[in-house]
Amino acid sequence: MSQDFVIEAFPRDDQGKGASRRLRREERKIPAIIYGGEKEATPISIWHNELKKALENEAFFSHILTIELGGKKESVILKDLQRHPYKPLLTHADFLRVDKDHEIHVNVPLHFINEDSAPAVKLQGGLVSHQINEVEVICLPKDLPEYIEVDLTDVAMDQVVHLSDLKLPKGVRIAALLQGEDHDQPVLAIHKPKGAKSDEDEGEEGGEE
Repeated sequence: MSQDFVIEAFPRDDQGKGASRRLRREERKIPAIIYGGEKEATPISIWHNELKKALENEAFFSHILTIELGGKKESVILKDLQRHPYKPLLTHADFLRVDKDHEIHVNVPLHFINEDSAPAVKLQGGLVSHQINEVEVICLPKDLPEYIEVDLTDVAMDQVVHLSDLKLPKGVRIAALLQGEDHDQPVLAIHKPKGAKSDEDEGEEGGEE
């Protein structure tokens, strides 16, 4: 992984809605919690704007993060994030501890490459229909990919790309596929635009007199 994310955290003793409101209003922090592993859950607070800025980077969601609390560091992943219903504010974050010897479940973004240059698009006028933009993977922390590439170069017209077609890094599995073939959902497809004539139709029309 090419990027490190370090989050400064502070102990949080006061809990409850009133304490959380004061934390957000007076200290510009938000309540959060670290849980998992063999340790007890740890309530913390973190800077609101620091987290908000970090979230602008897509990689933040699929990276092992470092939380610094009281001079100690913990490796975590972001498991849940709550936002204000109508204001551009974060309200709470959940972080799951990471153990290098135990597999983790993380949603990883899909990066679609060569979409505009794919022959089915560039030469045949096809349109790409995206069904999903991220996928849940299972792997050890050291194998966690920042994203998974989906290359459209060889995708033919009317072809559907499924989860089982994705090329995965070593040590990475797709969670849905472990549940059986019925969960091999489509990722994307390339189709002719509605109303467009196929090459066969145009050939037949050209031969009519």
